Amino acid sequence: MPYRCRERECAKRFSVRTKTPMESSKLSFQVWAIALYQLTTNFKSVSSMKLHRDLGITQKSAWFLAHRLREAWKDHGAQLSGPVEVDEMYMGGLRENMPKAKRKTLKGRGAVGKTVVAGAKDRATNRISATVVDTPDKRTMHRFVKERSAPGAKVYTDDYIVYRGIPRDHDTVRHADGEHVRGDAHAQGIASFWPLPKRAHKGTFHKISAKHMQRHVNECFGKHNVRTTDTIDQMSGVVTEMNGRRLTYSDLVSGM
Repeated sequence: MPYRCRERECAKRFSVRTKTPMESSKLSFQVWAIALYQLTTNFKSVSSMKLHRDLGITQKSAWFLAHRLREAWKDHGAQLSGPVEVDEMYMGGLRENMPKAKRKTLKGRGAVGKTVVAGAKDRATNRISATVVDTPDKRTMHRFVKERSAPGAKVYTDDYIVYRGIPRDHDTVRHADGEHVRGDAHAQGIASFWPLPKRAHKGTFHKISAKHMQRHVNECFGKHNVRTTDTIDQMSGVVTEMNGRRLTYSDLVSGM
């Protein structure tokens, strides 16, 4: 803590780690930098076991470190000017692979028991914004569209009933009739993004709890949005976004 506030009423000591995910961390800056490089350059992310082996720290420390870095990829919530494509994705394992006791608790078919992620893509900038939602009902999806798209934006979706009547200039394609593209009407852009978090889920982590899903989704679209820049610029951007985004271990594991 090499610095001290000059205000007489304060006089607290602080460092460059203060009010960042690195606050109170005993890990060296080198460990943080290598971990940041690993997460930034691996599009499907890195497991805590690999970080633990590569960095020479415990798996618990590596898991905590990775989640703290993911805090820097949080979405600012800026509205997309459009045209905007909107779609939803379902994350979770196959029901046939679940324990029999858990299968018995699931009522219904398809997406029951899975985590729902709503996403929007700006065709003009290729920026993506996504968030975990409790349920993809009409009220939730309409609110998502209003929050993520500018009032004058043209919005494209499929013909899922929850998108009907959204408060935007809106056009759809009828997947039920085998229609995926009709002129400018399609949601292929956002749909092509969904395999990325799914590959991270299946290939790197194998299981992601609903509690931590948002941070993993943030990492995926955060890296997607800066994928055309140099690695050093991507890393610098993450460091800049660390300011004011502290995550304590007790908050990370609460409710688990």
